Amino acid sequence: MFIDEMKLTENVVRNFRVAKIFRENTDKITSIDFSSNGETLISSSDDDSIVIYDCQGGTPKRTLNSKKYGVDLIRYTHAVNTALHSSTKIDDTIRYLSLHDNKYIRYFPGHTKKVVCLNMSPINDTFLSGSLDKTIRLWDLRSQNCQGMMHLPGRPVATFDPEGLIFAAGINSECVKLYDLRSFDRGPFATFKLPQDKDCDWTGMKFSPDGKFIVVSTNGQVIRLIDAFQGTPLQTFVGHTNTKGIPLEVSFSPDSLFVFSGSTDGRVHCWSTDTGAKVATMSCDHPGAVQCVGFNPKFMMLATACTNMAFWLPYIDE
Repeated sequence: MFIDEMKLTENVVRNFRVAKIFRENTDKITSIDFSSNGETLISSSDDDSIVIYDCQGGTPKRTLNSKKYGVDLIRYTHAVNTALHSSTKIDDTIRYLSLHDNKYIRYFPGHTKKVVCLNMSPINDTFLSGSLDKTIRLWDLRSQNCQGMMHLPGRPVATFDPEGLIFAAGINSECVKLYDLRSFDRGPFATFKLPQDKDCDWTGMKFSPDGKFIVVSTNGQVIRLIDAFQGTPLQTFVGHTNTKGIPLEVSFSPDSLFVFSGSTDGRVHCWSTDTGAKVATMSCDHPGAVQCVGFNPKFMMLATACTNMAFWLPYIDE
């Protein structure tokens, strides 16, 4: 179902159409993650299920249930048959799951409130978590013990850079701090203060694939793009709706030229990182708020989700 060897341009983005809609879930899909080879997509939902999709065949591949602990923030590790996820029931332990036999390999206890960010290092078995308990923790998949912890004054968001050498932490919805992974206990090597958004909180943060930008997503109607080296505000993306105060995910295209976001009106929006201009507003059969958006890292394909999952491909008029 792929179109390869195509360059992503504004015109191509405007020609994206829904190729497949999946109705595997009975409740809201809360997170999605592509495998690094782009061949599968994994999702978590408020109905306590994990669905794995075959991106090449455009089919649901497998459904696993996590009725006991619930599931959120599902993330592939470097092996496509294992994943990490946060919990929505019992406690706030992070769980390391074998997808092959639906058995837990390891538990990572420590957080005392809801985990709101979870990110796998792009290069090794390290991962980052941030929680409403106002801590960011560093972990290694091979040990249940936290490798390092930072106490913060407010809700954290955190993410690795594409090289896996540094991580960025968003503090109190007002500043971004950059840390060297090898010496993060010495404190940040750079701090960027940003204009505060009075009506919303920061709920997500991602580096662009080329490492030049950091995008900050919120539970309001604003998305900010900053320079990853200087912290200079570059773009403010607006025009989508978020009337429900939900953490709308934002995704870069693999070439870092475009940013995609969902919207509470069921539509998907795209902006240029270069100009900040809105490139496209894409309509779909999403009956609810589109919380999850992801661009396939290897193929020309976009995935968006509310209760339904949609796969988008560029429509080529022969």
